[in-house]
Amino acid sequence: MTRDARTITNPATLHDPTPFGYSHAVSAPGETVYIAGQYASDADGAPVPGDFAAQVDLAFDRLRAALEGVGLGFEHVVRLGTFVVDHDPGRLEVLGKALHARFGDRLPAQTLSGVAALALPGMLFEVDAVAVRPAAPDVG
Repeated sequence: MTRDARTITNPATLHDPTPFGYSHAVSAPGETVYIAGQYASDADGAPVPGDFAAQVDLAFDRLRAALEGVGLGFEHVVRLGTFVVDHDPGRLEVLGKALHARFGDRLPAQTLSGVAALALPGMLFEVDAVAVRPAAPDVG
């Protein structure tokens, strides 16, 4: 099991962001890894049809696979960028549940952008990430 080296900061002078699925600031020592936008895609990269909740779940499955491909997991993510087509409060609730299911109370910093459309027809959600590979312990 990898130790979670992230420091989560939610200053008392700012609102509590955790019900919305994010933290105000996250830091971690180590190498920065950037994960490209992931969406509900099939093996050929075509969008998988489905409602918003299904697309969110599949996009996070793809994000997990991308992280695992570089030897990391959700516990290494310090920032998310999320893009929601036709954003509304109902979609925010779906996204919040998905984030809490994957990150628990150790939520990354996040920017949510409501957009008119994404790169391919049928895409309703996309997520990119910044993760940090933990620094190697000093030997000495």
